[in-house]
Amino acid sequence: MSGHSKWHNIQKTKGAQDAKRAAAFTKIAKEMIVAVKEGGGSTDPNNNSRLATIITKAKAANMPNDNIKRVLERAAGAGQGDNYESITYEGYGPSGVAVIVETMTDSRNRTAGNVRHHFDKYGGNMGASGCVAWNFTRKGVLVIDNEDEELEEDNVMMDALDAGAADFEAEDEVFTVYTDPDDFNTVADALTAKGYQFVSAQIEQVPSEYKKLENEEDIKNMEKLLDAMEDDDDVQNVWHNWDRD
Repeated sequence: MSGHSKWHNIQKTKGAQDAKRAAAFTKIAKEMIVAVKEGGGSTDPNNNSRLATIITKAKAANMPNDNIKRVLERAAGAGQGDNYESITYEGYGPSGVAVIVETMTDSRNRTAGNVRHHFDKYGGNMGASGCVAWNFTRKGVLVIDNEDEELEEDNVMMDALDAGAADFEAEDEVFTVYTDPDDFNTVADALTAKGYQFVSAQIEQVPSEYKKLENEEDIKNMEKLLDAMEDDDDVQNVWHNWDRD
């Protein structure tokens, strides 16, 4: 697979993401609580595939095991997460950059209003459902760090494909393993068993093509738009096709 610069995007904002780690943990915890509720109350990842996916994501984000345990204990309590629902919004950033915003909220009106405000404030606009989704495909994405260059590309690729991966890419001192969403947990478990550690592991909306921004004002507004979305407590994930290289 070529042309997927998701890890470029992660690298460019890694410092900011590290500073927001507590907020990221809070959002992951919310996902866990809802996954337990929707999984019939099961806190066993072996019997709750959605929860297993989120725990893999949490570990890749360096969420401590004690934190994960406490969240699961809380999730097992009656009534937790009852009011949350997942809503996805679509729209355009500056110069038509495609943006998908995944939210988890207990107030549709508040969240819709906030998301629309973020789009409008920074030169974009919220669109109708399906307006940009055609440019994205849901994929499992597992990113393995190779900054110290201790891993051999051919070995990692063979291990990934043997585990059931759909695709593999070597880029920017990382290896990116792509899976069908339904195969994500199986592939992640197999690679973990072989000793691989992930710096990012989640189901993503991967764009089929990317858009560059040349205008400096557009670039600044796009950065502010993403920051505003990611700082919003109701927003879980923001996917876009901005090529930040």
